[in-house]
Amino acid sequence: MTVRMGLYLSSLFLTFLCGPDSSGGHSNGFTISLRNSAAMPLRTMTMADIPAGLRLKEIAGWNQTAADWKRFLEASPEGCFVAEEDERVCGTATTISFENRFAWVGMVLVDPQYRGRGIGTQLLKRAIEYLDGLKIPAIKLDATPQGKPLYEKLEFVCEYEIERWTLRRPPSEAAKVSGFGAPVPLSPELLESICKADQEVFGADRGFLLKSLHEDAPEFTAEVGNDGRIEGYAFGRRGSFADHLGPWMAKDATGACQLLERFVAHSSRGVQTVDYLKSNAIAGDLLRSFGFCFSRSLTRMYRGSNDHPGRSELLCAILGPEFG
Repeated sequence: MTVRMGLYLSSLFLTFLCGPDSSGGHSNGFTISLRNSAAMPLRTMTMADIPAGLRLKEIAGWNQTAADWKRFLEASPEGCFVAEEDERVCGTATTISFENRFAWVGMVLVDPQYRGRGIGTQLLKRAIEYLDGLKIPAIKLDATPQGKPLYEKLEFVCEYEIERWTLRRPPSEAAKVSGFGAPVPLSPELLESICKADQEVFGADRGFLLKSLHEDAPEFTAEVGNDGRIEGYAFGRRGSFADHLGPWMAKDATGACQLLERFVAHSSRGVQTVDYLKSNAIAGDLLRSFGFCFSRSLTRMYRGSNDHPGRSELLCAILGPEFG
């Protein structure tokens, strides 16, 4: 979720990130009013604030865990912020920059008891100031249909469409493991090669995130190759209510199918989610054949100079709207 510069409008309403999420939780977004209100004290978020962040995301029904909050804070220790009143955290916002090529603003949450006071706007402005200070040339976001027209007024343009699809299985079926058996451990050298291949696909180095995902959920990390060349890869993470597949990259249908099948086989949860690129017909057909159902739509947008777009034509699914 990202807004860059120019949040000077006084009466618009912005809906951030995801609308009603039928994958098991509530909205991954919210609506804030850009009207004037008394400023609330903001400060840099620290590891000690993770429980407060978890409280807010639970209220919103989001899928993130303490490990996700830690990833944001480790990646951007000076660029995550909280709003606080009477020593109570009532709002959050995170930023994450990828090689100073582009950046995201994410996890913008406001306690329902404090909404309508412009807290979300304050947090966004603070995040924008921080990223502007780093001279980030582009900021990207994944917009809901409701928020898209307003982002367009802020000079964001569309990059591509994303859809979240969800698979629900009864516990007895989810517990079954296919013929893949136990996951095969990846060597450090192969993991490095995957991260290097991902740089071309994503548009920047995010190896620090991918390695963190692998460390927490190695059973979801998979690769398909040919004569030493990486033809596809996938990562996953265990959310609070669903296992999430992404990023998921494959150069052909066979590789894409193998990676999706491995993810589903190695997940014992009753709910799995995937944020796939709508333009990838192979991924869409596979998700349908595996029993996934549509949950919501998003538009990836950017403002600024998109000089490092990556190769989205190779991408089946993104890491996640909060990470890029």
